[in-house]
Amino acid sequence: MVTESLRVQLQAAFPDAEVSVEDRTGGGDHFHVTVVSSVFDGLALIEQHRLVNAALAVPLADGTIHELRITTKGTA
Repeated sequence: MVTESLRVQLQAAFPDAEVSVEDRTGGGDHFHVTVVSSVFDGLALIEQHRLVNAALAVPLADGTIHELRITTKGTA
């Protein structure tokens, strides 16, 4: 299951995070991820999203993820 694999990758990148991954279309390649982590405290939104993109670099590069919506939030 791709959603579980993505969740595991995000959890590994952000160990303290609350992570959710939603398959938006049911096709297994359009996702909405939500990551709430203290890593994001004090970072601009673009930096938060860059960190998420870096954590998912492989599935983004190999086409597993065709479209990605990202919601991030710090804990502070």
